[in-house]
Parts: sequence; structure tokens; C-alpha cells
Amino acid sequence: MDDGTYADVLESAAVSPGRMRDVLGHFASGVVVITAIDAAGPAGFTCQSFASLSLDPPLVSFSPARTSTTWPKIRKSGRFCVNVLAEGHEEVSNRFARSGIDKFAGVGWQRSRSGLPVLDDVCAWIECTLHDEFDGGDHTIAVGRVQGLATGSERPPLLFHRGGYGVAGTGSSS
Repeated sequence: MDDGTYADVLESAAVSPGRMRDVLGHFASGVVVITAIDAAGPAGFTCQSFASLSLDPPLVSFSPARTSTTWPKIRKSGRFCVNVLAEGHEEVSNRFARSGIDKFAGVGWQRSRSGLPVLDDVCAWIECTLHDEFDGGDHTIAVGRVQGLATGSERPPLLFHRGGYGVAGTGSSS
């Protein structure tokens, strides 16, 4: 793109929520389900904004929406598990993104050694304690201190790109 075209785009593009979603949708992200157990049973939600934050100390971050009804339950427990979804987990991702349903109904899972829900056939799982939280506009930036982790399924990770799912290395999205 030449400088004139780039400058024109910069001047004409307002940073609205829709424009931000459209442009940042060009960045492929992995898909995780954050899970925990509270007094009412297992709880979880789908999240795309997950990242490794620090190796020493071992920290990860993710950003639940402020409108999430599940994050307050997980926050209160103080412990959670990050489940890295794999190829074939599109329905699991969609299920845990919905509100007002039993998200665990029909979804296979087991308790980790420390009792947190680990979903069946995930690529990896990371057990954490809540380390800190920060304001992130319409989201909260949650930081977890890693207490345990392991790899699981050898299937490729599930990706989200431009409003659809894909799998690493396939170049496709649905």
C-alpha cells in the first residue's frame, strides 16, 4: 500500500467498536474455555483474549467482558483452569459462549488433581490462581499465576479468524 492510500485510510477510518472488531478480526487467535467450580458446580466461558504473560513468575492473562455473568463466579473461587480448545471443539466454544444454559451438559470433562474442570481432548490445560485484575475498558484484564499445566490432545488448536473457526496450518475457516 503506498503512503497516500495509507494516509487516506487513517484519516477516514473512525475507531468505532464495529470497525475495531472488523480490523482486529484479521488477527487469528486461539480459543480457550476458562473453567472453575463454585458452590453451584462447574462454571466456564469461552475467551479469545488469552496470552502467556510472564515466564518468571509464570503468569497468563485473559480478558472477560464486564457483562460476563460467569466471570464473577470464577473470580470468587480464586482458581481457574484455561482449556486450550482443539480442532473439532467449535460446538464446545459456541456452547460456553452462551448464557443461561447448563454449559457443561453433554460436554466431557474431568477434575484435575486440584479439582478444576479440564475439558476432554483439549490441546493443553493451565491451572491458575487469580493473581491480579486491571481495568480494560469494557473488559477486565485478569492475570493468573500458573500452578500446573499439561499438554493433551495432539489435534491442532482451534483458531478464530474474521468471525469464523479454523485450524492451524489448514488456511481455512468456516
